[in-house]
This record gives sequence, C-alpha cells and structure tokens, in this order.
Amino acid sequence: MGDTAKKLTELFLIFLRIGPMTFGGGFAMIPLISEEVVAKRGWLDEKEMDDMLSVAGSAPGGVGVNAAAFIGYRRAGILGAITAVIGVTLPTFVIGLLFYLFYSLLEDNIKVQAALKGIHGAVIGLMVTTAYRMSKSAIFDRMTIGLACLSLLSLTVLHLNPLLVISCGTVIGVAYLFLEEKLGRRIATESRRKTKVKKEAIGPEYYI
Repeated sequence: MGDTAKKLTELFLIFLRIGPMTFGGGFAMIPLISEEVVAKRGWLDEKEMDDMLSVAGSAPGGVGVNAAAFIGYRRAGILGAITAVIGVTLPTFVIGLLFYLFYSLLEDNIKVQAALKGIHGAVIGLMVTTAYRMSKSAIFDRMTIGLACLSLLSLTVLHLNPLLVISCGTVIGVAYLFLEEKLGRRIATESRRKTKVKKEAIGPEYYI
C-alpha cells in the first residue's frame, strides 16, 4: 500500500509540473514528459515512448492527457492513470480560469502581449523537437517518407481532417505490409538505427 501511495504521489507531482506547458497544445509538453519518464526515471525506453506518442496522437482526446494516462497506467494501474490525468489537467484548469478572469483587464498591456508572443515562439520550438523525435523512429524507408510527405501536403494544402489523414495512413500502412508479404519481400516495420540510452538528463530544469 505504501509503495502504491508513493508511486501515485510521484506521478501526481511530475505531471503537476508538466501541466503548465500546455500552452500551444499537448504536443508542447511531450519533450518534458520524455525528459521525466525516459531520461530521468527510465520508466519507458525510447522505442516505447515513440510508440506511446503514436497511439496518444491518434487516439481521441488531447495528446498530453492521453500520454499521461498511458504512463500513469503503466506505472500504477488505473489509479495511476487517473492520478496522472488529474495532475496534468489541474494546472491547465487553474491557469485557464485565471487567464480568462484577468485577460480582459490586461489584453491591451504591451508587456502581456510581448509575453504571449514569447510563449508562442517557445511552443513552436517544443513542437518541432517532438516532431523530430518521432521522425527518427517513424520515418525509415521510402514508404514512410512518402506517407509523411503526403500527410503534410494533405493537412497544409488540402486542409483535410486530421482524423481522415490518420485513418488513411493506417489503411495504406496495412495494405503496403500485406502487399509486400504477398510478393515475398522482406519489410521493415521500425528503424534499424540504434537508440542511445541517456544516463543523465540533458537540458535545463524547469520549475513552476
């Protein structure tokens, strides 16, 4: 019982710190989640983290909340999932409530506008980091490169629904796998590049 309580407390405090990084969407918090659960604590390895991101990004709901639920469940079962989700959403709720209460009073303040622009720039950097991280394990042959380019084109130029793009990608991936097996060709389902295991966390600490 004591060990479970310790795990739940640890999960809650970790995701309580990560929660405020939801500026710009759940993908902005993924580098911080990776830092905590892979680099610092070793709860997941690099491949498990990448697989979890793929599932969390395609499942209904916010990717950050889905990731918290997955990690919490892996760590402490259903109670762990609930605790992690509460931890990651509580700061968002409080900050959002305060923001909407005071924004009407501060929206014309030059310093507030400058701070928001700075946050937007930082969020873009975090999301690019997440995209690069996922691409290292998800893009490894001509098919995955072509599918990634086609998806980017569909979202940015054709403005297709993301759910439709994900569904089509799933169908194309399964069809390609089936076709290659029928032709007797050897196919790869993951990158052959070796993942380096980090012994220590690299990068500045973050606090709230």
